[in-house]
Amino acid sequence: MYEKTIGSKTVFEGRIMRIEVLDVELPDGRTSTREIVRHGPAVAVIARRRDGRFVFTRQFRKPIERICFEVMAGNVDPGEASEAAAVRELKEETGYEPDSIHFLSSIYPSMGYCDERIDIFYAEVHEPGETDFDHDENIETVLVTEEEMDERIRAGQVQDAKTLAAWALWKIFNAQ
Repeated sequence: MYEKTIGSKTVFEGRIMRIEVLDVELPDGRTSTREIVRHGPAVAVIARRRDGRFVFTRQFRKPIERICFEVMAGNVDPGEASEAAAVRELKEETGYEPDSIHFLSSIYPSMGYCDERIDIFYAEVHEPGETDFDHDENIETVLVTEEEMDERIRAGQVQDAKTLAAWALWKIFNAQ
């Protein structure tokens, strides 16, 4: 089932990703083309406060022209450990610092055309401090109970893949 890369060309290089077009040889000898988005590692954090409510964010996402309900997330800086990036993103986007943080799993949100890996963490947090948004971010913090989150998902109000994955992973690990 392996596809051998026989040619590669970068057609776009941006701030956080690049796009490559690969010529591949299939197992039966035929050739094909693959268009791949190359994206560095990222993290996502599902956080719960001491009062049992969960911390999420709302922000406008230009690719789909909508305000989205999400877990905190961001890119891992070069040389930065995933856990350190998770702590940084949580603090930057919400002001919360973790009392504890635990790795849950890694996901590939759309491996058919993108190599982005997102490491998902669960954090227990206390009262928030100051946020430190990136210059181009406009983020609102939202607190919800477990029941409210389940209802949002049933109502189709949560469509972000990393958020759905983080919630499912938290539910699975919490049930043990």
